[in-house]
Amino acid sequence: MKLKYHYADYETILTPQNSMNVYHGCTHGCIYCDSRSYSYNINHDFEDIEVKRNAPDILDKELREKNNPCMITTGAMCDPYIHLEERMRYTRKCLEVIEYHGFGIAIQTKSARILQDIDLLKKINTKSNCVVEITLTTLDEDLCRIIEPNTSTTKERVYVLKALQREGIPTVVWLCPTLPFINDSIENLRGLLDYCIDAKVYGVMCFDFNVVLRPGNREYFYKNLDKYFPNVKQKYIETFGNCYTCNSPNSNNLQQLSNDICRKHGIFNKQYDVFNDFKLEKGL
Repeated sequence: MKLKYHYADYETILTPQNSMNVYHGCTHGCIYCDSRSYSYNINHDFEDIEVKRNAPDILDKELREKNNPCMITTGAMCDPYIHLEERMRYTRKCLEVIEYHGFGIAIQTKSARILQDIDLLKKINTKSNCVVEITLTTLDEDLCRIIEPNTSTTKERVYVLKALQREGIPTVVWLCPTLPFINDSIENLRGLLDYCIDAKVYGVMCFDFNVVLRPGNREYFYKNLDKYFPNVKQKYIETFGNCYTCNSPNSNNLQQLSNDICRKHGIFNKQYDVFNDFKLEKGL
């Protein structure tokens, strides 16, 4: 893959909620990606990655100014382990800063590249707290290659979950998005939850069994539906119109199954239980 990137100058890297993104844009190519939405004001080609110049130095300055350690989060807007990370190592450099200052990290990714930083994640987890969040969407490896074409496959992500668990690093799985008429079957969810049980994940998260479509990502999503799933776009238009959230018709059954299986196997699946428990355990 030919990588395109450019630098941009920033004065800050942390939001008021202590989240950060060292890159803007992504090369994973997920057909449903909400970060393509116009509302995020990305004023460059999405695959032409904007790199925040001197991001580790900016982060170092901001953490020095904080009175108390807290959890830093990354990955909600742009995956910190896109292909460019192999060359730039900006995510790793930021992890080094976080570890040096004794802060915690909650990091979300779909890439097995995170394993290249397992040494730092272990150090952070020893001094403070580290949580790794992995997205799982489908059991079908061929379908995974269609809806998430340039990232690690589902089986590769499960391998990451197990590798992290062996090192004592807590893991959380995000079961979203759910694409109506594509990956919203009971069989698919049951199989993904079996993976979670086998990998001994700490928590399973899903705000709802749906996909979010807004101007910017809706057009990209529909273009890929036409390419890979004939006639499915028309079902979306007829079922959801221009709705912001497109809930699976099977949503209630999926939620009940998730609740039942997680309860049976002692897996947290409520946001408060999952994330606040980490903060309380080590006083963050």
